Amino acid sequence: MVDWEGIVERDGPAVWRTAFRLLGRRADAEECFQETFLSALRLWRRQPVRNPRAALLRLATARAVDRLRRRYRRARRDGAIEWDRVAAADPSPPQRAAASELSHRLRQALAGLPGKQADVFCLHCLEGWSYAEVAEELEISIDAVGVLLHRARARLRPLFADVAPAGASATGDVPKVSS
Repeated sequence: MVDWEGIVERDGPAVWRTAFRLLGRRADAEECFQETFLSALRLWRRQPVRNPRAALLRLATARAVDRLRRRYRRARRDGAIEWDRVAAADPSPPQRAAASELSHRLRQALAGLPGKQADVFCLHCLEGWSYAEVAEELEISIDAVGVLLHRARARLRPLFADVAPAGASATGDVPKVSS
């Protein structure tokens, strides 16, 4: 029997941070959080899980990326302006606007990546997982993680060339975004 209360108490905050960091909206993050645990319940019924936290974070990342894709497809189709994304005056208006634009651009770019590339990029670059941890969780080789990460960065790099700090383009790093 799985101790869901213990898992939610122990790993829930990390799942929430992952969903909110990627989605940037409280309501979307709440729905993603619930979807993650429903998916986890189905996964646990099908097979034993070696690392519950890793499985939950992977599921949260996948659910968030799926939600981003739906959001951007709908926005393209409707041409709607997202008025709830207009920045509030927390730090300073120019700083907040720049951070919001960068977050929006990163979310949009991640939604455009192939699934495995987005998963690898999010787990390694946003969550700080090692190549070995990502490889184990996605059940691919460490070399495949490197290739997928390289391809993701190559697709993201031109989209962020105008905001990359000096020296970042030489290393292939994409600026980190906090939401």
